[in-house]
Amino acid sequence: MHKGERARKITGTGGVGKAIVFGLLDRETGEVRASVVGTRRKHLLHREIRENVAPGSELHTDALKSYDGLDSEYAHKAVVHAKTYVNGNVHSNRLENFWSLLKRSIRGTYVSVEPFHLFRYLDEQSFRCNERHAKDAERFQKVLNSVAGKRLPWNILTCQEER
Repeated sequence: MHKGERARKITGTGGVGKAIVFGLLDRETGEVRASVVGTRRKHLLHREIRENVAPGSELHTDALKSYDGLDSEYAHKAVVHAKTYVNGNVHSNRLENFWSLLKRSIRGTYVSVEPFHLFRYLDEQSFRCNERHAKDAERFQKVLNSVAGKRLPWNILTCQEER
């Protein structure tokens, strides 16, 4: 392998050129919420958490520095993945499983995803996860009820301006 190619594959590119996705999982209900976010900065992630998690809730995260400072509003516990993936009941394994399923569906089914459509793929995978216990007919009926009377014109689907 060429030296430059080897260095790129081994060290990786970090977040360069990648969309940033944020997700939450309710351990009691198993409900997942995922969205595309613009940055991993603390102020944005804290706002997302405050909008979706009730104050005083127990919050389990990884050791990303952006989650620092949540202790005043939540019972925040973090697991350091460099050391361990589970510390008693503190882990993010169920959400990591969701990300794994999302990545497999993108690589295996869709192959490539345009960044401006990523939120749609997240919504689909979240729906699949949240409705996993329903029967096929129930899921299908729920999808039909949610799209009735809605249109997605070609120019919006392809992000082209009307000419």
